[in-house]
Amino acid sequence: MADFISNIDGDWTLFLDRDGVINKRIFGGYIKNWKEFEFLPGVKQAIAIFSKVFNRIIIVTNQQGVGKGVMSKTIVEEIHSELTKVVSQAGGRIDAVYYCPELATTEGNCRKPGTSMAERAKSDFPEIDFSKSLMVGDTASDILFGKNAGMKTVLHRTEETVDITADLVVDSLLDLAKRLEQNFKN
Repeated sequence: MADFISNIDGDWTLFLDRDGVINKRIFGGYIKNWKEFEFLPGVKQAIAIFSKVFNRIIIVTNQQGVGKGVMSKTIVEEIHSELTKVVSQAGGRIDAVYYCPELATTEGNCRKPGTSMAERAKSDFPEIDFSKSLMVGDTASDILFGKNAGMKTVLHRTEETVDITADLVVDSLLDLAKRLEQNFKN
């Protein structure tokens, strides 16, 4: 087990990617409405556990489908509103969701692996300390985002090969949550 796990306490912040970590990712496509949003197994239970461990839980997600005209900002925000509501009903919480609607080709965009969304979160929640933050993602850009911001990183293993080293690799959010819960009880 990664040694940083034992250092996590109520001062820490959890940053989560969305597609491929919280919900089933559509490879080569986009979640265009709430009906297409499918939670991965154990995610709601995991976030309920995380809510007892972390001071803040933040979602950071690239959503260039907006920039491509596949869906609107309103639709993305409706999906995030429903996501937050369902997580709350399951005993968890999401403190904020930040998304980047810009195209990857847009110069100076806010997309991961850039740290713009992390900086926005810190602006909204000044108590966030990136050295006491954990980023969980399923892609190289997620892990680089965490590293670029000075966070610990967790790779959520999926069918996509990621050739960057994270501090920890897990098969599911629930796997990570159970490790943290066990440590938090000790």
